[in-house]
Amino acid sequence: MDVSPTNKGLILVMVLWIVMLMTTTVAIVSRTGRLDMKMATSAVDEVRCNWACRAGTETAIGLLNEDAKVTDALSELWSDNDEDYNDVPLERCIYRVYAIDEAGKLNVNTATREQLMALPYMEMSIADAILDWRDNDETVRAEGAERGYYENLPFPYTIRNGPFRTIRELLRVRGVTKDLLYGEDMNLNGQLDPSEADGELSPPMDNGDDRLDEGWIAYLTCYSYENNVDADGQNRINVNQADEQQLQNGLGITAAQARWIVQNRGGGYPNIAGLINQNSPKEPPKDSTDDGNRADAIDLQTFSTIADKITTSGEAMLPGMVNINTAPKEVLVALLGGGDQDEAVAESILADRLGRPYGYQSVADLLDVSSMTIDKFKSIAGLLTVRSNVFTIRCDATADVSGATRQSECVVDRRQSPCKILYWYHGANY
Repeated sequence: MDVSPTNKGLILVMVLWIVMLMTTTVAIVSRTGRLDMKMATSAVDEVRCNWACRAGTETAIGLLNEDAKVTDALSELWSDNDEDYNDVPLERCIYRVYAIDEAGKLNVNTATREQLMALPYMEMSIADAILDWRDNDETVRAEGAERGYYENLPFPYTIRNGPFRTIRELLRVRGVTKDLLYGEDMNLNGQLDPSEADGELSPPMDNGDDRLDEGWIAYLTCYSYENNVDADGQNRINVNQADEQQLQNGLGITAAQARWIVQNRGGGYPNIAGLINQNSPKEPPKDSTDDGNRADAIDLQTFSTIADKITTSGEAMLPGMVNINTAPKEVLVALLGGGDQDEAVAESILADRLGRPYGYQSVADLLDVSSMTIDKFKSIAGLLTVRSNVFTIRCDATADVSGATRQSECVVDRRQSPCKILYWYHGANY
């Protein structure tokens, strides 16, 4: 059968349309397949990253469990560990671990207004609002905020009127912003990343001064406490309650020294530094003869040997104690009072502890710092410790192929074994 030229043209056009449609279909299917493959790869890599974060967290927990608990310092393996923490490869992923001592921070549940005001960028209105948030009454401080303020917001919520349970709860307090809480370190790795040193070119916004400005999350915690025990795990002796014989036997001091402690405690020593003053002798007396009436003042040498064994509290747990081995300058300045001279003392403490591989062995070691006076020591001794229980473990994981990332944060209390998990977050970002 002959086909007319016109019909031949129509057939040719139809064939071309079919070819074009098939080509388009193949292209679409191919593109969809590639997208599905990328999505599948990304999903698999996200799972890999999740488990890499878990592996990094378990590594840090293992190191904390094995760590000797006599003292805790930044030079120890739980903190300074390139081999186990930095760019560790695992199943086509790389993870990094950051372990932070929560006792190196100021406890937001026990901090005073003056201590809060000594922190960078703190304002009185925010400090008062923080104190109002954590107290259990409806009395508004001079520049604070209570229930009425929060319940009349466009999106109202209820004030805690109790202790902070997580540090990010600060974001619910009037005046606290993400910029104040996180500073320039939005990924919380403690390092100045390129995006944190480029001004407004990319988030987060920063001042481009090539120096990392950390936020309050680096200086504040709600978890820190100290067990009221000595380096050997033995209950400390309460110098406000023990009798002379208990003091003599438990501390290894002379009868005359024990007698002096009892005779001079009056209504009670405010903290262990109450045993010394400007007139305290540097060494014990040469003559140890005791007629039953002699009372020898506690000398600085003896105080240093017994400082970790004594307490003025009957509580088993002491909340808010700050570890002088791990606290940054900002926290030390806040504890000391926040003045210019206090900043110089804080710098002296940081310089002195660099020369101590295992950190300060007791709070009395601060008396060796050149700029530390007896009066200044007495004002802060009741706030300090040299060991820690609660740590935050952060882990970042990145997949080799897709570049997928995951981050996790875990707060652990190692007072019991295995560690107790106080907080856990696992996701794409904070």
